[in-house]
Amino acid sequence: MVRPESLAPLPVAPGLLDPELDGLGVVLLPDGARLRVWSGAADAVDLVVFDDSDLDWITATEPLAPVGGGVWELTTPLLRPGTRYAIRVDGPQGPGNTFNHGTLLLEPYSRGLDRTGYDGWRSVVVDGSFDWAGVSKPAVPLDQTVIYEGHLKGMSKRHPDVPGALRGTYAGLAHPAMVQHFLDLGITSIELLPVHAFTTEPRLLQHGLANYWGYNTVNFFTPHAAYATEDARRQGPEAVLREFKGMVKLLHEAGLEVILDVVYNHTSEEGIGGPRSSLRGIDNRAYYRQQEDGAYIDVTGCGNSVNTSTDAAARLVLDSLRYWANDLQIDGFRFDLAATLGRDAAHHFTPEHPLLQAILDDPQLAGVKKIAEPWDVGMGGWQTGNFGHGWSEWNDRYRDRVRNFWLSDVDYARRASTSPVGIGGFATRLAGSANTFADERGPLAGINFVTAHDGFTLRDLVSYDVKHNLGNGEQNRDGADTNRSFNHGAEGPTADEAILATRRKAMRNLIGTLLLSAGVPMITAGDEFARTQRGNNNAYCHDSVLTWLSWEHAPWQRDLHAHVRHLLRMRRENPALRPGRFARLGKRTPSASVMEWYDEHGETMSGERWADPAHRTLQYVAASTPEFESSNRVLLMIHGTERATEVTLPDIEGATRYESLWCSADERPDDTRGSFAPGDVVSVPGTSMRLFRVE
Repeated sequence: MVRPESLAPLPVAPGLLDPELDGLGVVLLPDGARLRVWSGAADAVDLVVFDDSDLDWITATEPLAPVGGGVWELTTPLLRPGTRYAIRVDGPQGPGNTFNHGTLLLEPYSRGLDRTGYDGWRSVVVDGSFDWAGVSKPAVPLDQTVIYEGHLKGMSKRHPDVPGALRGTYAGLAHPAMVQHFLDLGITSIELLPVHAFTTEPRLLQHGLANYWGYNTVNFFTPHAAYATEDARRQGPEAVLREFKGMVKLLHEAGLEVILDVVYNHTSEEGIGGPRSSLRGIDNRAYYRQQEDGAYIDVTGCGNSVNTSTDAAARLVLDSLRYWANDLQIDGFRFDLAATLGRDAAHHFTPEHPLLQAILDDPQLAGVKKIAEPWDVGMGGWQTGNFGHGWSEWNDRYRDRVRNFWLSDVDYARRASTSPVGIGGFATRLAGSANTFADERGPLAGINFVTAHDGFTLRDLVSYDVKHNLGNGEQNRDGADTNRSFNHGAEGPTADEAILATRRKAMRNLIGTLLLSAGVPMITAGDEFARTQRGNNNAYCHDSVLTWLSWEHAPWQRDLHAHVRHLLRMRRENPALRPGRFARLGKRTPSASVMEWYDEHGETMSGERWADPAHRTLQYVAASTPEFESSNRVLLMIHGTERATEVTLPDIEGATRYESLWCSADERPDDTRGSFAPGDVVSVPGTSMRLFRVE
């Protein structure tokens, strides 16, 4: 059929979707398996098979044949479930190439791994069968999503109600005691720090430390074996994989989503001279960004950057996502240093990058949450707001503004007797960061957070002015120097009850702002009961009680936990607090919240007051535009100076009373504080918030 010239040309599929790249890795067949490996520059690729119990005893070697497009293929009866294997790759020498036919390499699509020594790895064939018993993904709508970011081991390692053999494991995270905590708190989605197989860098081992967080990936397809129970590890990779799937199944049965923090931007092979365990030995020039002379272009700060401008590297990432989303039923991904994935062949970021578009368009990833950490450390690496429709992004601008308002500005005001800025920038963040995310993306494009794994905990944020990272072995040089924190009068632990009370209120203001803002909130595990890392804002290398959650809490910590539970209930019950779209002036926008702003006198905010440092009191009215839920209207009162004040409730159309729902000045949440009429005057303590339902 001839297409008329007037018709636009058919879109050309990006090279990463070329069928020649289908079926890479091991595919089990009735009489063995087929192995496909990509290396565009190789001269030879061999399969190496090992004894089942002696991982250094080579029992067979077979060559793969080139079949086009840089793919090498072999069908053999030697590969069966449980087989330990590696590949050897030979090729030309020269700048950018690091081929060595004597090096045993991990096959990149390995579903299972075994370790031999510190830097020795073997791929393992797994069957992967699992009975999901009809359990499906919870599919929590984005506007109802509350993310709980935590470390898989650290969350359950010290929990007294989790059996000892399960603590710190996949099975431990899904234990009823942990599930009950998640459900009781009110979160919907657990975001796990990296669980792809990873290893510890040699320099950390020299200091007697470990890579605890896991941002040092060995393989993109295999669950980290050390997080499995001892029994599963003893049985081997098949049992480890089964335990991981069992965890996902149990969490899904409870209605909880599982989101993975995935590290595709770099690998554990580090810089040139580092380990040659997989991609470097298969096709270094194609898999890693580098100059013409072979010097690495490191935009991650980790020694190497995966070159997603090449089809094979981009396809490796896409296929890994498909595997975790479908075979392992993962609900979403948070992409570490996602700007690196969107860099083109000239190493510039573009939101139209073929990989980023493929992730959005792939039917196998439909419905999967896609969250970008929208920066890396290279030129042009800060890209918050630029990832386009379909992506959510960590909103660092939100984090910084909220910390400034409740901490840095208060510290400044104590020293200078005046605040440095007004309330306008804070209000913009509270209302969904419309100055960062385009109208068509809406407030749900922003993942709001005040703390994350990287940085101070909530408690440390209000207890320390500076980082205390000497235990990391880098003379306190590592970790962020600008934290926008405030110790409120004493550095670290103190017995001064006035300081402690002020810190507690500051934590309630921070967490209250987070959970009452438009956008998707993310809580850091342990912040709900004020976990501390003793001022360490970069505890990536501590696998110890410093980073494991403690489940023994003082009464004031239980009070904070009660506040978080209460706030999450308020968020669920009041759709005006979680709009899915930005409202547009003069138009009815379904699932948006129409926002009105009043000053402490109950009058509409004037333009001058938004920027006036002397006026840091605001009343924010949000009215939902029903689409899927009943109509709802709330008023949030914010007072951002340490002097107490009085606020007159606004007389707004249709409002007959304001029902008090929450106050950050309360040590323990109390939603029985009564009702008020429009025009009533409410006493507001210094630096505090109040929430009302408008009726």
